[in-house]
Amino acid sequence: MTHRNWLTTGVLCAAIAFVIATGAFFQQSASADSRVMILAVDPQPLVAVTKAGERSFSVEIADTSAEREAGLMFRQEMADDHGMLFVFEEPRDVSFWMKNTPMPLDLIFVGQDGRIRAIKQGEPQSEAMISPGEPVRFVLELKAGTAARSGIEDGDLLRHPAIGTAHN
Repeated sequence: MTHRNWLTTGVLCAAIAFVIATGAFFQQSASADSRVMILAVDPQPLVAVTKAGERSFSVEIADTSAEREAGLMFRQEMADDHGMLFVFEEPRDVSFWMKNTPMPLDLIFVGQDGRIRAIKQGEPQSEAMISPGEPVRFVLELKAGTAARSGIEDGDLLRHPAIGTAHN
């Protein structure tokens, strides 16, 4: 009888340990969302001037090193008309990667003059470097496919106060 009680106690302890470990795992997975950086939406829309007309986007502005490093990492979803504009102090060679970014993205590389230099696709969780191959001053990240659906192409102009002040 004593042997059976020890066996039952052992199984019960193992079951409790499993429940605790499972809870810790799911709590850790849920806490990954706490690492999402959400910046204030800029009151002025970003406007892409395309051959088919103008397209407006609400944007978060990432203009500090910490904001640019975090970007859209860990973000699970984003509205179709929303994006993040990365602003650099001066034109430079830039490289992005998609590590810790679960959403596929369009990366739109923009020169000092607001003209699009390149549009690249970012694959979720990839550590492959994404670069336009020339210095740029801005990068706009949108949900994957948004650039094509909106008719945004190389050479198109982006207008926003952050880009408009870039010449000063």
